[in-house]
Amino acid sequence: MDNIITFEDFTKVDLRIGTIIEVNDFPEARFPAYQLKIDFGDLGIKKSSAQITTLYTKEELLQKQIVAVVNFPKKQIAKFMSECLVIGAVDGKDVMLLNPENRVKNGSSVS
Repeated sequence: MDNIITFEDFTKVDLRIGTIIEVNDFPEARFPAYQLKIDFGDLGIKKSSAQITTLYTKEELLQKQIVAVVNFPKKQIAKFMSECLVIGAVDGKDVMLLNPENRVKNGSSVS
């Protein structure tokens, strides 16, 4: 593997659990996507754009807990400012969200 990282590199990635509290269509996105608002507890509410429309309806996503990287810089996507990166397993064009097996406190750290 050419992309080996150190444990120190990995510890810089801040993975947290959040609950999706709002889902909107994102027609301006280059590829089909939703705009999400995610509650990370003490870290606050953050927005993200996610290309997860093939496996999830907006209704299925509401109140779903997910894993996200919360310490990337903000990224402009069309007219939307994404503040975190939702994590999922990619299979072709489908993205399956990673989430805790049991409900946990929003903002919980993933290690």
